[in-house]
Amino acid sequence: MTAPAISVQHLTKRFGDKTVVDDVSMDVAVGEIMGFLGPNGSGKTTTIRLMCGLLEPDGGDGQVLGFDIRKDRRSIKRKVGYMTQKFSFYEDLTIEENLRFVAGLYGMKGARRVVADTLEDLGLSTRRKQLAGSLSGGWKQRLALAACIMHRPDLLILDEPTAGVDPKARREFWDEIHARAQGGLTVLVSTHYMDEAERCHRIGYISYGKLVAKGTVDEVVHDAALSTLVITGDNVAEAARALKDAPGVDQVAPFGKTLHVVGHDAKALRASVDRIAKQTGVTADHAETSLEDVFIQLMGASQDNMQ
Repeated sequence: MTAPAISVQHLTKRFGDKTVVDDVSMDVAVGEIMGFLGPNGSGKTTTIRLMCGLLEPDGGDGQVLGFDIRKDRRSIKRKVGYMTQKFSFYEDLTIEENLRFVAGLYGMKGARRVVADTLEDLGLSTRRKQLAGSLSGGWKQRLALAACIMHRPDLLILDEPTAGVDPKARREFWDEIHARAQGGLTVLVSTHYMDEAERCHRIGYISYGKLVAKGTVDEVVHDAALSTLVITGDNVAEAARALKDAPGVDQVAPFGKTLHVVGHDAKALRASVDRIAKQTGVTADHAETSLEDVFIQLMGASQDNMQ
């Protein structure tokens, strides 16, 4: 069997008296897209930076791309492409000029040819003379991806990569990422979008420094062991008010003209919903628990370690 691209055990990182990454262990296979979810300030980005050599852990060990995360951080960084949420290229330079600048930073041989091939590969050739500052969100994203993969990394880090990008550009971006993964590129991505998380091969939910769930989306939803009921009818708003703090009810959320009611105690949830449905004249039916339901449940059950 091929060794994992990433294999870390008991990663810990502290800033002052705050533990922002707390005993995180995981393996990521070569060519796997691993998604990281969690609330703001939960430690997602710090965990990723530990894995790609940008930060040294205070505890734990492991290997990334065959290199020790403590001894070989510089070697790891050479093999990584890192795409940040913020657009960080020169807006008064063209697409081509920005890529040439990046190629110079890497000291690439035959930089002109590498840039030309990258422009063609990412569909940027026809826009190569366009100023980066005049690009739409989707094209800025494509330029950022081009700069990250131009040196042919083995590991790609994506930190909230599609914030502010329209749905069509997001889909095209993810199609590109999956194509690269099929070629053996390993991808770590942090995101708040549930549809993006569902595009990952596996996900990990990090809450205030702790990895509290991991697996495929189906596995994470199954392991959460939640029950979901959907309420419809003319008195949904009245039912929502009555269900707040009812036994067995953990979440009440409107979805259009319906109401999603979620709880971990299926029997108590059903009893409360049936009682309120009878009082308000609404109808309740079983529904599949969504990843968003699980996300909200995990957030509610977590304690902020920065307080």
